[in-house]
Amino acid sequence: QVHLVESGGGLVQPGGSLRLSCAASGINFRLYAMAWYRQAPGNQRELVATITAGHATNYTDSVQGRATISRDNVWNRVYLQMNSLKPEDTAVYYCNVPVGPSSNGRYGWGRGTRVTVSS
Repeated sequence: QVHLVESGGGLVQPGGSLRLSCAASGINFRLYAMAWYRQAPGNQRELVATITAGHATNYTDSVQGRATISRDNVWNRVYLQMNSLKPEDTAVYYCNVPVGPSSNGRYGWGRGTRVTVSS
């Protein structure tokens, strides 16, 4: 069974930074692309960033230049470094194995980690 556990969220002021972490188990992690998603209050979940098994990365336009996705195939973790945070980054952040460029994940969703950007 696949387990995805996100952590690292919190309350941060605009312009601040956070590093989100996702621990994955139950899959041969190094063989899979991984992705971060987020769901803001009242909005649908959106794909934020992806990293392939070969470490190629892609970002949605709204975080391009402010976010860095990375992975550790030893510890089966994927990270999202978010800088220059904006109030519109406020959301619950999730990780999953991506299903193409959609907002769908391949496996069941974890609890996510909440990011609140506010002064």
